[in-house]
Amino acid sequence: MNEIKYKPIGIIHSLSKEPKGTPIQPTGAKGIEGTVELFPEYTEGLKDVEGFSHIILTYHFHLSKKVSLRAKPYMDNEEHGIFAMRGPSRPNPIGISVVRLIRIEGNILYIQDVDIVDGTPLLDIKPYVPEFDIRDAKKIGWLEKVVHKLSISKDDGRFTK
Repeated sequence: MNEIKYKPIGIIHSLSKEPKGTPIQPTGAKGIEGTVELFPEYTEGLKDVEGFSHIILTYHFHLSKKVSLRAKPYMDNEEHGIFAMRGPSRPNPIGISVVRLIRIEGNILYIQDVDIVDGTPLLDIKPYVPEFDIRDAKKIGWLEKVVHKLSISKDDGRFTK
């Protein structure tokens, strides 16, 4: 298969200037504000986005230093396969976050619940639609025993060393 290349469409700005200390999921970042600076040539694509309360941001984990097929995730001390967790040290370091859209001014999106490091390259924006995106999950694997730690868990820098 041929190599796949993506070009950023914008930059995500947040209060988190480095991975360490950054909330690890939007649920753990309630109320934390940030902005998305969409590059001007993509502004036309924002038509009708303001009609959604939440959007899905797809981005590049630009500070991830290594690829690991097994790692210890933030909320557990046991090693798990990278595809059983959401850590950044992936074969393709792509992240996703569902954030609250507050408003749009030109090519700037004002967002909340930001769990993303400042300066992160944005790859895509999609509307969050509960009827499309919510599933009645019966199992959440190893996370079942640690998901209660989410609101207090922060990035400890382990994936950028």
